[in-house]
Amino acid sequence: MSRVPCDRVTMGANEPKLEISNYVKLNIGGSLFYTTVTTLSKLNSKLRDMVLSEAAQNAKTLESEGWVFIDRCGKHFGTILNFLRDGSVPLPETCVEISEILAETKYYGITELHDACEQALQKKRNRNTNITWVTLITSQNEAQKLISVSSKPVVKFAINRHNNKYSYTGASDDNLLKNIELFDKLAEKHRERGLFIKDVIGSNEICCWTFYGPGGAVKKVAEVCCTSIVYATDKKHTKVDFPETRILEETMNVMLLDTRINKSVQEHELIEATSSSNGNCCCSCSSQWSDAQWDKINASSLYDALYVHF
Repeated sequence: MSRVPCDRVTMGANEPKLEISNYVKLNIGGSLFYTTVTTLSKLNSKLRDMVLSEAAQNAKTLESEGWVFIDRCGKHFGTILNFLRDGSVPLPETCVEISEILAETKYYGITELHDACEQALQKKRNRNTNITWVTLITSQNEAQKLISVSSKPVVKFAINRHNNKYSYTGASDDNLLKNIELFDKLAEKHRERGLFIKDVIGSNEICCWTFYGPGGAVKKVAEVCCTSIVYATDKKHTKVDFPETRILEETMNVMLLDTRINKSVQEHELIEATSSSNGNCCCSCSSQWSDAQWDKINASSLYDALYVHF
């Protein structure tokens, strides 16, 4: 007959050597777990010492059923065992659960998992501090007050799908979503350089971008209206466009008006990156270009400028 592998523990000079089975039954606050001494011994921890000591005590008593009882919550003990088995384990998404595992690892003395939990919590704290604040206004008076006192350039995005008198064209809903997504991306990327305002009620526009200089000293720099009326055979329709290149260009222009001390030192590179190969002017007067001229602008260079240099 094959014999169950065992670890031998010497209890004292005058005591016989007791055999502890490699298989361990754990009762963690009423939750039952089965593991091995080999798994528990992979790391030098308080948990290993507790289990081996309790198992040795159980080996002395014939009446013992072999359960090692630890008065702790067993909610996350399975995660701890999996970490001991595999050397890594996926952590929960919520900070509360990670904090609970952190407390258990501190009690059991499992340093490696304890450090991993602390790092995960720190990442979540850093992520929560990088919040992009978008000012939401509901009247033109609110907008004018914010624009006049802002020390940063201002990008105002008016969006109200319900202002439409006619039915939308097929691609209009998709283009509305694209405009919203672009505004959110720009607000996140340039939150330190500009004030981003979203107007959801106060404007009569369906989808319109307006750009202002800092401090109210510079009047409206440019405006990009994304809606137009198209005529079908029987009735009128409202069309919403997504002039991404034009929006990126005007955002670049207004950000260059930032006169604060801490503005970017890469403005020269930014202007070079957004200059077209045929020598067309890319200054603020470009807001008067025709749609055909805008189509010639290299959108990829604008992406590089707005998403890398800023």
